[in-house]
Amino acid sequence: MRIWPLNIKAQENAATEKVDIENTNLKKVHVPQKGEAGSFWENRGDRYHCGVDLYAPENTEVVSIEGGIVTETGLMTSPEILPYWNPTYYVIIEQSSGLFCKYGELADFTVRKGDKIEAGNLIGHVGMVLNSKKIDGSCPLYIQNLKHKNPSMLHFEVWRSKPITVHKNYLGGNWFAEEMPENLIDPTGYLEQLDL
Repeated sequence: MRIWPLNIKAQENAATEKVDIENTNLKKVHVPQKGEAGSFWENRGDRYHCGVDLYAPENTEVVSIEGGIVTETGLMTSPEILPYWNPTYYVIIEQSSGLFCKYGELADFTVRKGDKIEAGNLIGHVGMVLNSKKIDGSCPLYIQNLKHKNPSMLHFEVWRSKPITVHKNYLGGNWFAEEMPENLIDPTGYLEQLDL
């Protein structure tokens, strides 16, 4: 079984209220298509986007699409890396289908490396990657254009084998070279086929 990764129902409740995922209807949000903001391999001027951004309110619950094993968790963005970033995190799950899914730009995560999880298990919450107070004229144009939009989202990547998390060309879910990493997959079709 595969399910949608965002518990959109959570946005209708107070941020501190715990939502029972098994009794909540998961609702799909728009999957950005080629050429749209947040789409896979979107050309951002100085970088290419390695996943898709699923826009959702901050603190929306993020659940595992499939069962699998948590292979890694870690820091994705931080003001120590780039001053206009807030701290966000990622979770990588080797899904039962054999694909590796990276759930990124999370405010927090609720799983640990080695955890066995089922489809629908809570793995974290949607975060806010940009700190609009720190965006100025020295930032890349792509970032400057987001200063007043500052959307919260789940950044989602799919890989054939273990995802790249540390590489000279990879930073914050973006690839700073024109040639795509060999094992990176466009997650658009995968997401569009998920059950609700």
